[in-house]
Amino acid sequence: MASVYSVSQVNAYIKNMFAQDFALNRISIKGEVSNCKYHTSGHIYFTLKDRGAAISAVMFAGSRKGLKFKLEEGQQVVAKGSVEVYERDGRYQLYAQEITKEGTGDLFERFQKLRDELEEMGMFSPEYKQPIPKFATRIGIVTASTGAAIQDIINISRRRNPYVQLILYPALVQGENAKYSIIRGIKTLDAMGMDVLIVGRGGGSIEDLWAFNEEMVARAIFECDTPVISAVGHETDVTIADYVADMRAPTPSAAAELAVFDYRQFIEQTELYKNTLSKTFGRKLERYRYQTEQFGLRLKFFDPKRQIRENRQRLADIEEKLRILMISQAETDRKRASEIRAVLKQLIDKQAVRDRHRLELLSSRLDGLSPLKKIGGGYGFITDKKEKRIETVHQVKKGDTIHLRIRDGRIDAVVSEITSEELGIKEEKKVKKQESKETRK
Repeated sequence: MASVYSVSQVNAYIKNMFAQDFALNRISIKGEVSNCKYHTSGHIYFTLKDRGAAISAVMFAGSRKGLKFKLEEGQQVVAKGSVEVYERDGRYQLYAQEITKEGTGDLFERFQKLRDELEEMGMFSPEYKQPIPKFATRIGIVTASTGAAIQDIINISRRRNPYVQLILYPALVQGENAKYSIIRGIKTLDAMGMDVLIVGRGGGSIEDLWAFNEEMVARAIFECDTPVISAVGHETDVTIADYVADMRAPTPSAAAELAVFDYRQFIEQTELYKNTLSKTFGRKLERYRYQTEQFGLRLKFFDPKRQIRENRQRLADIEEKLRILMISQAETDRKRASEIRAVLKQLIDKQAVRDRHRLELLSSRLDGLSPLKKIGGGYGFITDKKEKRIETVHQVKKGDTIHLRIRDGRIDAVVSEITSEELGIKEEKKVKKQESKETRK
């Protein structure tokens, strides 16, 4: 019977064969970097490929000191190291000790060229980005029906909101025909009136993700009326679809987090808004009720009937006060008038006595000056024909008619002779003056 070996024995044998091969222990391999990942431990896992084949590679953290640049997708490099068998998995890989950059790979060059062209056309501009609905209820998904991406999206969606409707378009996401399948999925779901679309797949190499770097896929996303979330690969994977989509998610799971709103959080927020609204409404209602009561009191206070009654009562009070004041004022005026009358009577009596005394005095004086009294003593009052008093002989001439009034009547006479006494008066004054002079001597 032929010998039977265990898997471990076979893998150990093959590993030993690789270890004894001088060419594999010191080898330099040229190829394009793909599926590059930096592990948290510091190791770098990547794939070297050309047009015909690919080989897995790893650079441990201890060997990274000689790496002068950041290893990225699409770089053309030369990796020096050894090809050995990983005994546990039974696969061989390159253990790189040194990596130098040789240039840019063909796929990466195509990626950069297309990215620059579309950016120049404005397809990445923020003004063309549509906002993602906050409360989407119909979510379309363009991805493979059997991949891990759709399962992650379903799990996240069920956890966040079991009432959201997920509609899957099972598309090819890898291979030559993948781009056409993805475009048909976008257009089909866009025509169905979805709230948002998730377009993507799980991680892989740049070749695996290349369908999402095709120009026709980018144009389909750009022309889609429904907001699109791109969820291609892992967080470090970047495709043209990520640039042109309305939002980029680092993973399909993250896309589900962005597209599906948390129902429990929504209910809690709604309850919070409800309570806040209820309290606010209650406060406003209480304030309006208070204001209504105040307005009612004011309306009652300013009621026309009440105003008329109050004014009527006020008018009656004023009339009563006025009547009392008038009576009081009349009594006061009556007393004052009586007092004034008594005082006035006293003043009149006093003034009458004084006037009576004065009249008697003036009467006696007038009686002493009365012409009639003088006439009664043998004198008369002489006037001319015009009743003008005659005081001197120069006022009449011979032949004038004069009137002579005496005590018991009037005598009319005609002047027959006029004798002037001025010469005798002058002689008398002259004699008196001479006597005065002699006396002084």
